[in-house]
Amino acid sequence: MTQQYYIGIMSGTSADGADIALVKFNQSTEPSQACELIAHHFHPYPDNLHHAVTSLYQPDDNEIDRAWDLNVELAHFYHQAVQALLNAENIQPSEVIAIGNHGQTIRHRPEPFDTIKNSFTLQIGCNQTLACLSQIRVIGDFRTKDMVLGGQGAPLVPAFHHFLFEQAQQDTFIVNLGGIANVTYLPADKAQPVVGFDTGPANALLDAWCYMHTGNRYDKDGEWATTGQIIPALLDQMLADSYFSLPFPKSTGREYFNIDWLNQFQVTEYSAHDIQATLVALTATSVANAVAQLSPKGFVYLCGGGINNTPCYKLINHNLSNHSVNTIHSLNLNNQAFEAMAFAWLAYAYDKKIYNHIPEVTGASRKTILGIEFLP
Repeated sequence: MTQQYYIGIMSGTSADGADIALVKFNQSTEPSQACELIAHHFHPYPDNLHHAVTSLYQPDDNEIDRAWDLNVELAHFYHQAVQALLNAENIQPSEVIAIGNHGQTIRHRPEPFDTIKNSFTLQIGCNQTLACLSQIRVIGDFRTKDMVLGGQGAPLVPAFHHFLFEQAQQDTFIVNLGGIANVTYLPADKAQPVVGFDTGPANALLDAWCYMHTGNRYDKDGEWATTGQIIPALLDQMLADSYFSLPFPKSTGREYFNIDWLNQFQVTEYSAHDIQATLVALTATSVANAVAQLSPKGFVYLCGGGINNTPCYKLINHNLSNHSVNTIHSLNLNNQAFEAMAFAWLAYAYDKKIYNHIPEVTGASRKTILGIEFLP
């Protein structure tokens, strides 16, 4: 059988499961055709796996044993997810050129921190185990080399955005509302560099606060937030955090924006639903500020789980009244599969010897080809 497909696997810091994208790459200027999505499958984490992952986000007891046990368990989980997709599409492993596996981030330290002298990033979900189980080549460990070259190891997805939108004739923004929100700016003037960075917290804080006060993993459609009122003085205090004024390149994670960060603002003095509304405003305002700083007008396309948060979407739209704001659905792109498609492209770029990161975005000292190959 002819090898023609790539698979991308993405599991974000929300730790709700893994998105699997089966794609083909074509010569086309249309984003939805250049990276053609053949099939998408979401494989949810059971509660015990979700807890095992999130318990490793902060230092705790017996971390090495727990992390490396989970490293192998996740590889088996990813294999099951890949197999479910292939079975549904009646596709054999021999038809897949490679899997691009992001893995599950459990720690991201792009800067020295406290007693940590060296920057590092750690994604688990053993690539070698996955290759042997699936009998498909795996390209993984995409972030490490960028960090070795002085970069943040993130964000990597702007290189994929550039691949898709290289022919865009207007200033274009891709805003991902994941656990952490990030923006990619693709200037119409091709002499200007592509810009990308993490703007601040999104679902990471929203989900954590929601779970703490309602027992739900997330606030469906932002409904709970709509019952609360934004607290302007508290929002201003949050936006005064030094991260928001840092120059790019920059990246962050749940290691920084977490419940401990939130507690410094004496949030227990307020109603829980008002805090949720204020956190929505924090995400929307920090995203809008970042976009407006880069260009006074342009086309903004939102993606990620946060696009289903209605008050967040409305507030971003309101704050960017001079921009055209839509979701990537308007481009015939599948929102849930989009990041997994990016990691399929990272594997494709590795094979084609295409630079698959942007040093101006990550801060790396030079261009290179990211990823390591693992054979079955």
